[in-house]
Amino acid sequence: QVQLVESGGGSVQAAGPLRLSCVASGRIFSSHVMGWVRQAPGKGGEFVASIRWSDQRTYYSDSVTGRFTISKDKAKNTIYLQMDKLELEDTAVYYCARGNSPYEDYRIWGQGTQVTVSS
Repeated sequence: QVQLVESGGGSVQAAGPLRLSCVASGRIFSSHVMGWVRQAPGKGGEFVASIRWSDQRTYYSDSVTGRFTISKDKAKNTIYLQMDKLELEDTAVYYCARGNSPYEDYRIWGQGTQVTVSS
């Protein structure tokens, strides 16, 4: 069973950067998509970004396009989320997840890492 472990969360001032990492302990197959989903206080889960394991195709929500960048290191079984120009609305718990489609239907989840953006 694959386990996903996120790291890199913390507190940051608005407009600042932060980078999240997610390490997978088991196999990630070429058919899989690795992504980030966030949940703000009192709200449901929101898709943030994803990347196909087989190639370089990436997907982003409208709210983070141009500010966030998802990437991967297959040798390390790791994905990253570089977050720039952070806004107060980006405050949330960020979850790493593995699935079979870019935007939804994720089956394996990490424990989450808190990102807090302050003014």
